[in-house]
Amino acid sequence: MHPNPVFHDADTAQNLAFARERAFGVLAVSAEEAPLISHVPFLISQDGKWADLHLVRSNPIVRALRAMRQAKLAVTGPDGYVSPDWYGVPDQVPTWNYVAVHLTGELELRPDEELRDLLDRQAAFYEARLAPKPPWTTGKMDAGALARMMRMIVPARMRITGVDGTWKLSQNKTDSARAGAAEMIAGGIGAELGELAALMRQDSTRS
Repeated sequence: MHPNPVFHDADTAQNLAFARERAFGVLAVSAEEAPLISHVPFLISQDGKWADLHLVRSNPIVRALRAMRQAKLAVTGPDGYVSPDWYGVPDQVPTWNYVAVHLTGELELRPDEELRDLLDRQAAFYEARLAPKPPWTTGKMDAGALARMMRMIVPARMRITGVDGTWKLSQNKTDSARAGAAEMIAGGIGAELGELAALMRQDSTRS
């Protein structure tokens, strides 16, 4: 998280909504030699109290979860390089704008009996975005094949105890400088630059 408080103007509800919509992030758990990290899809409960996910059974995080452990789930959004020239004012420096939300909590393995329901809920969440495509469901799979696949993964839940977000959108610049950067950033370097430009313009109009 960026230390400048000006980039932390989103409230908990907005940060949770962003993470819920993205539904994919980097899970990190502390270990003796180095953090254990895994890239995972997840679902956040409607009340924002937990995130459900699944892991491959051979994942080192699974082996580490003999008991509940502290974890972080980092969710990233659009990001892009900002050239100083785009601000239209002198004495600026290069930077990178981005959106990121970190969820902190206690991670635990869940009973295998919960796995099918989790997979069904995850599939329904993602497939709904592909409408009007008919949704895929686990019911389309051969029962034996599904059982074999499910033996390879385990359900897990992170009980969310902290939510923090960085929305670095040039809020520390004047409205005109921020608008100028937003105009140029869509053709620059980064990911989802159109969305990033829109967020920068939106932030400019509400400041």
